[in-house]
Amino acid sequence: MKNEPIKILVVDDEEGILDVSEGYFQRKGYEVYTAGNGVEALKILNRVKIDCVFTDINMPIMDGLELAEKIRLIENTLPVVVMTGYPSLENSIQTLKNGVVDYLIKPVNLEQMELTLKRILRERELFVENLILKEEVERQEQLKERIQDLNTLNRVMEDFSSTDSSYGIFNKVTELGVEELRADKVFFHIYSDEDKSLVLVASSDCGIENETVHSLFGRGLSDAATGFILDVLSTDHNPCLISGSGKNERLDKVVHSLMVVPLKIRDKIFGVASAFSFQAGRHFNEKSLYYMNFITQKAAAAIENIALYENIYENLFSTLYAFVTALEVRDLYTRKHSTRVAKFAQRTARQMGCTEEELDIIGFAGSLHDIGKIGIRDDILLKPGRLTDEEYEKIKEHPVIGADIISKMGLWDREMEIIRHHHERFDGKGYPDGLKGEQIPKLARILCVADSYDAMASDRAYREKMEIAEVIGIIKENSGTQFDPEAVKAFLTVLAQDFPEAF
Repeated sequence: MKNEPIKILVVDDEEGILDVSEGYFQRKGYEVYTAGNGVEALKILNRVKIDCVFTDINMPIMDGLELAEKIRLIENTLPVVVMTGYPSLENSIQTLKNGVVDYLIKPVNLEQMELTLKRILRERELFVENLILKEEVERQEQLKERIQDLNTLNRVMEDFSSTDSSYGIFNKVTELGVEELRADKVFFHIYSDEDKSLVLVASSDCGIENETVHSLFGRGLSDAATGFILDVLSTDHNPCLISGSGKNERLDKVVHSLMVVPLKIRDKIFGVASAFSFQAGRHFNEKSLYYMNFITQKAAAAIENIALYENIYENLFSTLYAFVTALEVRDLYTRKHSTRVAKFAQRTARQMGCTEEELDIIGFAGSLHDIGKIGIRDDILLKPGRLTDEEYEKIKEHPVIGADIISKMGLWDREMEIIRHHHERFDGKGYPDGLKGEQIPKLARILCVADSYDAMASDRAYREKMEIAEVIGIIKENSGTQFDPEAVKAFLTVLAQDFPEAF
């Protein structure tokens, strides 16, 4: 009897993604179902036994997070993989229990989707096996142990899904080694195959009091221990358990059990985790090795995800900033305007006690706030005289054009809001939406002050720059009408640091 094909469900409101995913996986022999939102997906799940769900987050009617939660309540063994274009999604993913088993950053590589599918289906088999064992009352002791195993694996996956830096991942490897495997000391080293060397980047321990142990493993590995691990890597690139080195009597007296587990990225050793037990009678076993190998595999996947995201983010930002550069080349009078506005906006936001995340957001939005002017004709944008009413209405379209450009990237929702609303007025007489007071995003209110200041303090095609004291007077005069008074107060505090003579 021929095996039934694996059934997957892809949920996304972009038809192009559904078409490409369906074609790719059908060619690979999978049975593929598609849905444009969570409601459509649940209808399919009610009539078809699906093996894995890939879902976007932002969709109409029912989004991906709500879908994942409903799936968890209906069938908690069905794995759900989130596909997202939003870089700060980790906080949302943490709110789910066991429904979401992994997430991919858009644009998603189809081969990576398939690798993820194969991996989570293998992990699902372990999960299902443990759920079946749970129903076998006569094997309660074995069940408890397996449930503990599952909890450990789930915790490992959750911990790495919430870690957003490479060094955070390295530290997590060593911390989990101590906490979950009861190791006395765990090191993580970057490994150089070229010169066969180890560079220590993270370590954790359970509190070591033995002076002999301290002399060999205090701040890092001793030369003897380092040499031993390098010897192991030279002959065996697989995870291994070792009872003793057999080469160093002093080392063998201290180390009662040792695990060496390479961390591989694309089949090449990137680093190595080493776990030590210094207590007689406490030895690592095959399960310990399995756990440590699972930890390093998840760490490797997290490192690849971070590298992929950072590369995508940097490439997109470079493309967008190239638009701004092209815009400033068109208009010599506004050259470096965006850079100055971003700098003043960040300093003002810091003065107002904004978080580091908010500082990053306003820095990004400030650098790109006028990107929409790329869609304004030169005869209007560069006109040296007064604009007609019709021409002014065209200029007023640039915040909407800019927000639309950013929205197409699918990554920066808050930045898009700031760009759209940086010409709103505190009294509600601004554009494009006539928002008033706190209806305007706080960071947009800050950017408005910084943008207006630089516009007045810089040469423009239609006028020369104003004196700083005059600009300050205009900003003060328009506090509470055009500008948020709190943003004005913070901005003037910052400006006084640069131009004390003007105050």
